[in-house]
Amino acid sequence: MTNTTVTLQIHRFTPRAERERDRARGGSPFAKKSSPFGDSGAASARRRPRGKQWVQEYVVAASADDSVLDLLLTIKRTMDPTLAFRYSCGHGMCGSDAVAINGTPNLLCTAMVKDWAKPAEAAASVDDEGFRATGVAAAGSDDAVVSVSPVADADGSLGVIELAALPGFPVQRDLIADIDPMLDQIRKLKPYLQADGVLATTSEGKIDVFEYLQHPEQLAQYETLTNCIACGVCEGLCPVYAGGDAFIGPAALIWASRFVNDSRDERTAERLEAIDTADGVAACQSVRACTRQCPRGIDVGEEMWQIVAKVRER
Repeated sequence: MTNTTVTLQIHRFTPRAERERDRARGGSPFAKKSSPFGDSGAASARRRPRGKQWVQEYVVAASADDSVLDLLLTIKRTMDPTLAFRYSCGHGMCGSDAVAINGTPNLLCTAMVKDWAKPAEAAASVDDEGFRATGVAAAGSDDAVVSVSPVADADGSLGVIELAALPGFPVQRDLIADIDPMLDQIRKLKPYLQADGVLATTSEGKIDVFEYLQHPEQLAQYETLTNCIACGVCEGLCPVYAGGDAFIGPAALIWASRFVNDSRDERTAERLEAIDTADGVAACQSVRACTRQCPRGIDVGEEMWQIVAKVRER
């Protein structure tokens, strides 16, 4: 049994009951109607949540090799059943458990205590508005000095981990963010293969099962993009999307790029036209922050650059 602990500082939220007037108000009258993404719910995604907000601390028995999800499950089962968070597979494949860990979007199930626990002094450098003092790097970031295994202090504490809902999305409760705006953006770009619809036949008149056979080189052009699990981490990292500006977001552009690069798809022109809008590729500032924490290893920033280049070259 472990004698070490970790302190979780969790930003909690309980929504206020929605009034009938709020439901009837609907979307923003200022949404861009010239773009297919203007009425996607982006306005509601940026709306400040209404309800009770507070930070609650939990001290949990843990080891350096535990995942942050393990700690939350311990809290849920033995300490506080009211704590709300989302997860499914627990192996970094479904993307449902994306949150902000020490201010950086990541998956709960793949985030390990040894990589994210920080000394209590570093945690204390966060002010009441959530801003960190200059010079304090977030654990897990490129600029942070991450220890292989945190050393427990005299009290047996491995450190502090701060958790909040994924940035850029409306908060539903505690660590659960509503990612429907992102999924709506992806759906609007028709994320499925659109071929000519004509069944090829063999010389004997039978259906040719190799109609869409590809060379390895053709598959390699988009195969990595099929690993996207729509977790929202790249959107939470993007300063344009999470900052509240009108932007379709990197996740939707990744899905568009996946089919633009597929040799079997015959709607390339239409797909490029759909994202050639003020809140499409034109809104991307090429910051490349979206690349930093992709749990599936996609170089999102590079893919953004490639799809922007295709739009400009057409």
